[in-house]
Amino acid sequence: MKAMLQLLLLFGMIFWGQELPAQKVTKVGTTASKFLSVPIGSRALALAGAYASVANDATALYWNPGGLAQLENREIFFMHSDWLAGINFDYLALALYGGSKGNFGLSITAMTMGDMEVTTENQPEGTGEFFTASSFAFGLTYSRKITDRFMIGGTTKLIYETIWNSTATGFAIDVGTLFITPFYGVRFGTSISNFGTKMQMSGDNLLVRKDIDPNTKGNNEDVNAVLETDKFDLPLNLKIGISRDFAMGEQNRLTLSMDALYPNDNQQSLNIGAEVAMFDEQIFLRGGVRTLFLNNSEEEFVVGAGLKHRFFGNVQLSLDYAFQSFARLRNVHQYSLLLNF
Repeated sequence: MKAMLQLLLLFGMIFWGQELPAQKVTKVGTTASKFLSVPIGSRALALAGAYASVANDATALYWNPGGLAQLENREIFFMHSDWLAGINFDYLALALYGGSKGNFGLSITAMTMGDMEVTTENQPEGTGEFFTASSFAFGLTYSRKITDRFMIGGTTKLIYETIWNSTATGFAIDVGTLFITPFYGVRFGTSISNFGTKMQMSGDNLLVRKDIDPNTKGNNEDVNAVLETDKFDLPLNLKIGISRDFAMGEQNRLTLSMDALYPNDNQQSLNIGAEVAMFDEQIFLRGGVRTLFLNNSEEEFVVGAGLKHRFFGNVQLSLDYAFQSFARLRNVHQYSLLLNF
């Protein structure tokens, strides 16, 4: 009984965005591979990321692998975003319908940037050398229905980051479930993302020349040495989501969704989103608010729209757009394309 009360207290604190008593010092900015937390998909982003209990397309590979079991066709998904500080963010996913064997998915996440000039203490204006940095994740997902209402899935990921001549590699798993309750069609989704190894940089840029005993004369003052870097956790995140569809006449639909987030590198918060589908699922308007109750949150509101059209019988094309407002940083535009066939 005591354990149950503790669990209910924890869920309530997460849901309402209250800080845990012991969480007076947060771990903001202490994880590696933060690109794994960038929202995927213009539809999901326009719903403010409140997508754990929706996740009914190929982006379920990111939001909740359990939701991938809802697909009954193959899908190809591509997204591009001009992210903050001139960074390019792209995502490609392939979802395969496997019938009673379950559904499968492949995904590639890429964060890249242009060349930057090397600067030093003695040459703060630049040395004439240039370097670049990039981050990649390659995922393999499997999901299936346990019953007609309950789905479960998982993703294994290889993570690779590089800056100049140094690299870091890691592995992670995502696990998610989705339950369509018998109460007015309310959906309940949970997912745990990026549970895996620590990341540590290594490479030629860490090679230095060192005098290991500067107080001794006559010793070798030019010894090869390697700088030791710290290991950092991945951005682990627990999401608990709830959503429901509401009929608005014969051809229109309203979806309301909400996700409670509990990351390992920040405080708890809420994402709340809404989607209006019109003219028999052909035109979509979306909006929402991210990171509610998060202290000093940089993220503000999100809005977006989408078009869906069927070609050649069974081929369906979806084009989606999302606009995300930030308090001080540059606003973000995200575009995505989904092909269902």
